[in-house]
Amino acid sequence: MPKKRVAIYPGTFDPVTNGHIDIIRRAINICDHLVVSVALNPRKNPLFSIEQRVNFIKKGLKGLKNVDILPFDNLLTDFARKNDAVVIIKGLRAVSDFEYELQMGLMNRNLDQTIETLFMIPSQEYSFLSSSFVKEIAKHGGDINKLVPKAVAQELLKINI
Repeated sequence: MPKKRVAIYPGTFDPVTNGHIDIIRRAINICDHLVVSVALNPRKNPLFSIEQRVNFIKKGLKGLKNVDILPFDNLLTDFARKNDAVVIIKGLRAVSDFEYELQMGLMNRNLDQTIETLFMIPSQEYSFLSSSFVKEIAKHGGDINKLVPKAVAQELLKINI
């Protein structure tokens, strides 16, 4: 039996957007199993707890098979190894994303040469979308229903950021 190709899709996902969901759904088609790894990342001062972020992703992916959503707070390469991942998937929206993600990919390769980085571009309708934009739009009362899973939109309305 051939070895399963496990991929990791890491991020802070504060909150998860439909752009993230798009990448996840498409990434499943190129690997046997996908681990969505939700970073604790206190440097970014997340609005939502790691438990909430994991839960939002689970709700946004309801019914999707071959996906695990797991929190992590260590080196991504260590997390990838622990989960038998051979690929790290990163989404790129713009050239500015590429510069940062290229540096991260090179550093990850330096830490573990057995793990590849795969860059994916979002579907066109999500190319502008970021978690920061979603929070800003919600803060000013804008409609975010087409930008995030339903559970995220409901929670952002409740907390009135």
